[in-house]
Amino acid sequence: MTLSLPLPLIFAALVAAVPAQARDMHCTVPLADWQPREAVQAALESQGLVVRRIKIDDGCYEVDALDGTGQRLWMRLDPGSLAILRQAIPHRHHGDDDDDDHDGRKRDRRDHD
Repeated sequence: MTLSLPLPLIFAALVAAVPAQARDMHCTVPLADWQPREAVQAALESQGLVVRRIKIDDGCYEVDALDGTGQRLWMRLDPGSLAILRQAIPHRHHGDDDDDDHDGRKRDRRDHD
């Protein structure tokens, strides 16, 4: 049996989902309730991560870090609770021989994904 939904109903469901997804991209914590960058760094370092960069975007903390194996991670954190809202592993591009871990050495070709 095939379920058939009217096209307007499908469109309405998709339109309703977009604002909910957009809300996830912005943090609305009042500045007075933000935890300092030092707290972000300490929380992530206590989990074994090496914090490379902390920046603010759309009212959230965005963190570039390395895990214990040297894998690069990107995270978006709530500035009040420091809860991880989104997390990703950035992809390396072919030919990207930059010094991503800032140790002064270029990556070897064998290090590419």
